[in-house]
Order: sequence, then C-alpha cells, then structure tokens
Amino acid sequence: MAMRKRENDEVYPNAAGIDVGASSHWVAVPRTADDQPVREFSTMTGDLHAMADWLLACGIDTVALESTGVYWIPVYEVL
Repeated sequence: MAMRKRENDEVYPNAAGIDVGASSHWVAVPRTADDQPVREFSTMTGDLHAMADWLLACGIDTVALESTGVYWIPVYEVL
C-alpha cells in the first residue's frame, strides 16, 4: 500500500539530510538540486565550509542532522 500525501502535509522541497560521523559526514540533497546529490565531506573546517557552500549552491534552506555524540556541534556552528 503506497502512502499518499495529504493536502495539508508540510513539505520541505529545499531540505537536505546530513549523517554526521566522527571522521566524515554524508550529505544528501534533492536529486533535482545537483548531478551528484549525495556527497561525503571530511570533518576538517575547510571541508565543513565547502559543505555549507555546496548546500547554498543547491538552494538548501533546511537541514536535518543525524548524529551520535557531539560530532554535530562543528557542523551546526558552520551552518
């Protein structure tokens, strides 16, 4: 049985998801935003800024983070 969208459901078309890890972060944007909609970024400051620049270039205005521990803090601070 397929789920159907209800008329009043909120949708975030410009959202990205980030799987935050200790040594790298995997980031996914909508398929229409980039030819390579899933990318891996390291945890170094320069790569976090590259990730933020890429998200802006893709038109992302909302991000959902998945993280264990405190690894989300640098990502949050840069974004």
